[in-house]
Amino acid sequence: MTHESLAGFPVVVTMPVQWGDQDSFGHVNNTVYLRWCETARVEYLSRIGLMVASPPQGVGPIVASVACDYRQPVTYPDTIHVGTRVTRVGTSSLSMEHRVVSERLDAVVAEAHSTVVVLDYQQSRSVPVPEDARRAIERLEGRAADASPVE
Repeated sequence: MTHESLAGFPVVVTMPVQWGDQDSFGHVNNTVYLRWCETARVEYLSRIGLMVASPPQGVGPIVASVACDYRQPVTYPDTIHVGTRVTRVGTSSLSMEHRVVSERLDAVVAEAHSTVVVLDYQQSRSVPVPEDARRAIERLEGRAADASPVE
């Protein structure tokens, strides 16, 4: 299933909702949405060559901030699709957008935004986004790395 609201997202990850994702309120706990977005973010960063080994060495990403707007509760059983795209490439950071769609509800259930900083792990300081990562973003997104996504 590709939901029409994910059309502008070059990376879409599909995951089943697990029984244990629910909390005592009978719906998926808010922290699980962030984990879903993390999975999609890691997939995106892997595709552009920015992921590093664990423990991290050299130059790689680190999350500086994340925020999520919850639209509808999700319950088990369900399958979710998380679209991820870069909305801005700064000097040393990427702004990313994540959209979570429920297959059962056929609706957007959450939208999240994250900022990822490119870090030199040995020096513990931010560094410019590598040129090869900028070009990979352009190829993946189908637009210039500094252009806004088209809806």
